[in-house]
Amino acid sequence: MNKSDLVDALAEAAGMTKADAARAVDAMFSPSRGIISSALNSGKRVQITGFGTFESKHRKARQGRNPRTGETIQIAASNMPAFKAGKGLKDAVN
Repeated sequence: MNKSDLVDALAEAAGMTKADAARAVDAMFSPSRGIISSALNSGKRVQITGFGTFESKHRKARQGRNPRTGETIQIAASNMPAFKAGKGLKDAVN
């Protein structure tokens, strides 16, 4: 399912127009202005009971290898988004 499929499914399930559904999906999932990414940028967790939790995890700086040359390189520390599925979602999938 891609974004346009998600918009169509939301519009049908919620009884709203596709334009309103598209704005709702953008408000939640937009990488630059979305509610979830904004919360993760400020260090907060987003927990949706029964669905899962979005959080930001810190990765320490480390050494890696360039696979083409075999040269050792330094990989900088970074923050990575992570998602952990909740029990309700796991049960629904299984």
